[in-house]
Amino acid sequence: MVPDPQDLPLRNLAVTLEATVLYADLASSTDMVATYTREFAAEVYKTYLYCAAKIIRANNGSITAYDGDRVMGVFIGDAKNSNAAKCALKINGAVHKIIQPAIKAQYSTTSYELEHKVGVDTSSLFIARTGIRGSNDLVWVGNAANNAAKMAALPATYQSYISSDVYSVLNAASRYGADGETNMWTSLGSSALGYPIYGSSWHWTP
Repeated sequence: MVPDPQDLPLRNLAVTLEATVLYADLASSTDMVATYTREFAAEVYKTYLYCAAKIIRANNGSITAYDGDRVMGVFIGDAKNSNAAKCALKINGAVHKIIQPAIKAQYSTTSYELEHKVGVDTSSLFIARTGIRGSNDLVWVGNAANNAAKMAALPATYQSYISSDVYSVLNAASRYGADGETNMWTSLGSSALGYPIYGSSWHWTP
């Protein structure tokens, strides 16, 4: 199971978990805060994170952290990689099918276009509880957590990024479009991150 902070004591103890990590991150949020009213920015933050969190849970993921304008989800089990990749596409679907149309309907004169990125990687994770009594949280140590966060910070050329380790074990539904033949993921080679990744602009209706 994915631990909660209360599952681990505040001492030299940790657990190891084979897991897939997803980071969903709003892009250009600093510019949005500088350009638009704080009420508008807060509404976009809350709506994006709400939709992303609901989709993570609906796809067998656990929400483990919120950090400003991004949310971290952890997936375990035999289908963890396919579930996380599908979740990334569904978050993109929510942006295109739900959030952006709602923004246009409520703020008809705005030119704001929501941009976001989702990063997904898988690895063994070392999980410990850190902090002090009354103020603590879990720290997730491992390549998946670091790499997913880095992919979520890549340019918005693609909205979803996954590592080659995730891509190599995707099931057909998470790899191909409705025709069963068109690959939804584009190989981007080693990229600036130094390891092979795949990108996708496809969106899946949540």
